[in-house]
Amino acid sequence: MSGLVNALVIAAVAAIVIARQFRPRAMDTDRRWWLLPVVLAAVALREPGILDARHGAESAALLAVELLIGLVTGVGWGWTTRIWTAPDGIVWTKSTQASIAVWIVGIALRAGVFALGSALGLHQDSSALMLGLAGTLLVRGGILAWRAQSLGAASHPAPAYGDDKPSARKERV
Repeated sequence: MSGLVNALVIAAVAAIVIARQFRPRAMDTDRRWWLLPVVLAAVALREPGILDARHGAESAALLAVELLIGLVTGVGWGWTTRIWTAPDGIVWTKSTQASIAVWIVGIALRAGVFALGSALGLHQDSSALMLGLAGTLLVRGGILAWRAQSLGAASHPAPAYGDDKPSARKERV
């Protein structure tokens, strides 16, 4: 995948995830919260340009810093997200103003890492940013799943429209 396509994927995923988190949402505790981060990480890791071939050690150090920033941002975002259980047992989440601050600091730190890499003359691929985003989403999802379990949440998905209607099919006896 080209750098432009990676950048567009990163921007689209970040925009969708961030926009959805600032509205109250029912959290399906059975859902595979780890799937999107794993897909993003797989796409990022299959790119050959994730490390600069001429400056391997410096590039690897910047990648490690990027991953650390992603993990810390995920922890901050997971702990600043409001989580509660409705009377029907459904777990709800909504990011707070503190979550916005976590995102702003995370983006500023990532920009600083990019500026440092540019100042050192390192080739930086968008795959590192995608890998950091995957780490952010993975840690946040794990923390929210853990927090939902600690609330004693029911492990069934949120009811959908029509769940209370009887089935039209007859059951064989």
